[in-house]
Amino acid sequence: MAGNPLFNMLGNNPSPFPPNVQNFLSRFQMFRQAFKGDPRQQVQQMLNSGQITQDQYNQAVQMANELQKYIN
Repeated sequence: MAGNPLFNMLGNNPSPFPPNVQNFLSRFQMFRQAFKGDPRQQVQQMLNSGQITQDQYNQAVQMANELQKYIN
């Protein structure tokens, strides 16, 4: 059975995402469902306690803002 040539080229994967992106999205969904609390507050506490630097905080905020476009 030859199947769909496009699916064959993509490894018979009907998803629009490559397997590594699928894996990331799946793991992110599990993390999102298990996460409790306010993420902004937790990152702010990490900054206040010295666990992360101001640059790391700024990078986390920037990444969160970018990800939010895809989540909502």
